[in-house]
Amino acid sequence: MTYIVDDNCIACKYTDCVEVCPVDCFYEGENMLVIHPDECIDCGVCEPECPADAIRPDTEPDAEEWVEFNRKYSEMWPVIITKKDQLPEADERDGEKGKLEKYFSEKPGEGG
Repeated sequence: MTYIVDDNCIACKYTDCVEVCPVDCFYEGENMLVIHPDECIDCGVCEPECPADAIRPDTEPDAEEWVEFNRKYSEMWPVIITKKDQLPEADERDGEKGKLEKYFSEKPGEGG
């Protein structure tokens, strides 16, 4: 098992999870984070830290597409290990449906 980030993170990008990760497997895009599924050690400490409930185990239904999504972008984006402020629209976008189609950006974040 591994953990992945799903579309609940898009347009929110809370980073509470990155500071508790013991293996630094989070990667930062312009408006979301992903977890490298091959680096995640399945410890689960990040999952309860996410205010947007965007970190899910790969055993959930439809998780396979998110495993590949996380793998793809973790190989393109910089690693992030330091907590940053969430995006300005995070409270407004939290829980919104259809964020992948509406807001997702392939651009990398700053990392750090």
